[in-house]
Amino acid sequence: MTAKEFLNNLANGKIDVIQFLLDKFKELKIDYCVIGGLGVNAYAEPVASLDIVLVLAVNDIEKFLKEIKKNYKVSNFPHSINLVHPDSDLRVQIQTDLRYQSFIANALLKKVLGYNMKVASIEDIIKRKNLGLFG
Repeated sequence: MTAKEFLNNLANGKIDVIQFLLDKFKELKIDYCVIGGLGVNAYAEPVASLDIVLVLAVNDIEKFLKEIKKNYKVSNFPHSINLVHPDSDLRVQIQTDLRYQSFIANALLKKVLGYNMKVASIEDIIKRKNLGLFG
């Protein structure tokens, strides 16, 4: 079993939500980075999680949401947007707090659990933790 298969089995996924999102970012030319637990997995031994926390370029968020609303339930909160796909238990959170925007420029292409994705630098991941930027 590959790492991707493991994660999708863990999420009871009938679809590969992470690959769908990565493909959609590429198709729509949206700059992004992964933060949170999945981001940490790029720098440490992987820990399975049913969450993916993302930062999208602020000017592209509406374009992205317009494109995916037909497949995802979208819930808006003061500093985040949550996405849920009916065919997966994976929880997707997009951070909208502007303090995260600089993380995108410092992001590195990493292989995480079988996926090639842009991940916030280790310094930015630590900064997020130290500043208490979780919401």
